[in-house]
Amino acid sequence: FNLHISRWTRRSIGTAVSHPSSHYQRITASARPSETFDIIIVGAGISGIAAARFYLEVHPNCRLVVLEKANSVGGVWNSERVFDTFYTQSPLGTWEYSEMPMPKPPEEDIYKGVFKARHTSQYLENYTDRRVYGGKSLRERILFGYDVQRITKEAGEWTISGIHTSEGTKTLRSARVVIASGLTSVPNMPTLPGQEKFGNPIVHQKDFGRSGVLSSSDLKRIIVLGAGKSAADMVYDSVKAGKTVTWIISATGTGPAFFVSADSKLSPSTLYLIGTLRILATLSPSIFNADSWWNKFLQGTQMGRNQLNKVHDSLNKSVVEAPKFDSRGPEAEKRGFKELMPHTPVFWQNQPAGLVNRPDFWDTIADNVQIYHADIEALENGIIRSKDGREIHSDAILCGTGWVPSLSFFDQDTLAELGIPQPLETYPPEEAKAWDALEKDADRQVLKRFPMLANPPKHYHNPVTHTPYRLYNGIAPLNDNSIAFVGHVLVANYFRVVECQAIWATAYLDGKVDLPSLEQRQKDVAFFVAWCRRRYLSNGDRGHWLAADQTGYTDTLFRELGLSSHRGFWLWDSFLPSTMKDLRSLRAEYIAKFGQDTELVDEGGSIASNNRTPGVCRAEKDLED
Repeated sequence: FNLHISRWTRRSIGTAVSHPSSHYQRITASARPSETFDIIIVGAGISGIAAARFYLEVHPNCRLVVLEKANSVGGVWNSERVFDTFYTQSPLGTWEYSEMPMPKPPEEDIYKGVFKARHTSQYLENYTDRRVYGGKSLRERILFGYDVQRITKEAGEWTISGIHTSEGTKTLRSARVVIASGLTSVPNMPTLPGQEKFGNPIVHQKDFGRSGVLSSSDLKRIIVLGAGKSAADMVYDSVKAGKTVTWIISATGTGPAFFVSADSKLSPSTLYLIGTLRILATLSPSIFNADSWWNKFLQGTQMGRNQLNKVHDSLNKSVVEAPKFDSRGPEAEKRGFKELMPHTPVFWQNQPAGLVNRPDFWDTIADNVQIYHADIEALENGIIRSKDGREIHSDAILCGTGWVPSLSFFDQDTLAELGIPQPLETYPPEEAKAWDALEKDADRQVLKRFPMLANPPKHYHNPVTHTPYRLYNGIAPLNDNSIAFVGHVLVANYFRVVECQAIWATAYLDGKVDLPSLEQRQKDVAFFVAWCRRRYLSNGDRGHWLAADQTGYTDTLFRELGLSSHRGFWLWDSFLPSTMKDLRSLRAEYIAKFGQDTELVDEGGSIASNNRTPGVCRAEKDLED
């Protein structure tokens, strides 16, 4: 099945599959309008910054622009979205870029290794100021206040149309594009029948910090919708602000999240350790694990699977027992505290997940919050009516209802051609049929390799409404090497993964990756999608879920590039955690292998001699500091 090719050829985009020459081709001002760039990056969050930084390491003098809708960097972590009680989910020393360690926050802002999000905001601001290439900092290359409306490609060139806060409609062009708009930029706002008649604020978590809901004396009764971490944070903060809180979790969803307490045995540092030790990664049925005798024993034999089940059962027990669902007394039971017990074992990750970073979180919820599993029938005049007959008065509704991928700037044809999610009803039937055949065959291979995935526990499975991501290595479309997606996978440690993706994406855009044939890449994508669905159930349907697989995934990216300086010596490599420091040597190894573009483009667009020392930028000073 050679998918996509005919349509790409008709639109003249298929010519892009021919890789550019090794010499970096610049577009001079005399040949193109002034708003044409060598590369455009959409999004100035963690992933966009990582993509821009490494591309500039290789092409320090290129014309690069980063488009950002907000007025500050950071995405989820920008200063406009964080609030005082917003904490990171990763411990200090892991939530940073490899070449610039984050200064330790004050002790009062740290709890069990995790810390207040405002320090991440400040770190990212400092980072964009201190990364200087070709005489310009990363910050100087960011166009803030630019809302991307449409991205199209014609005759081998990408056109980005958008609205700038001060300049109005603005069009930019480039031969290369990186989409780093992330998975948590666009709120998934529920459609609530009668919401126009409700008369009170309805606020998504994205706007929670600046909404004024907690400080308002007029808003006393709060309803929080959602089952995950963002809903839990808003519930806790509302109680602490003196509000009367009702927490409603959908009766027809995958159920409440599993929450790991920061002060439990599975502390943030322990979780990070589990997630990065290569030997412990073998405890998960991951397609990124080596095909070794050890993995064959664990996954391919009944004895091995029995041992794995014991480990996974122990993990689930530690998570479920921490809140003390069964020993809180009659009042907590009357308030529905047991409704927060996860419906599916932790191993399968069919539901959301999060880290509890308040020592009194469970006590606060059990003693103060009314919890229901219900679906909403109608809203009217400050009242919520549920389908099971309840009427609940509310002065505000807070929605912790998740996010949708930030991809609305592509039309339906482009979504299909690039292999990124689109509604099932708009996907071309002939391609749906071809992918279905590939993925059914891949599913048989997945079950042969991982028999334990054949029989998941009884669970609610969310209806599938969109196609999955079908990107090679979670980054690259199958038929266009001029665009890459960075940060469109869900992982435990975002900083580490997007930094690794940025390195692979740079090589890909420069034609340095020795890719398999198109047919093989289609099979690889189908195998990943089939495995993801089996491994992560509802969450796996999205085709981007790698919560327990980040180390094997990043090792795969570097193996394909022939880079190895991030690895240790033989046996130690399996038993030592993978840290951000391990990635520091990759820049030098990459440049030694693939080269660095050091020609300089002057303001007039012509190529001038560049006398600066190759590879030297202000970034290196940070490690000395």
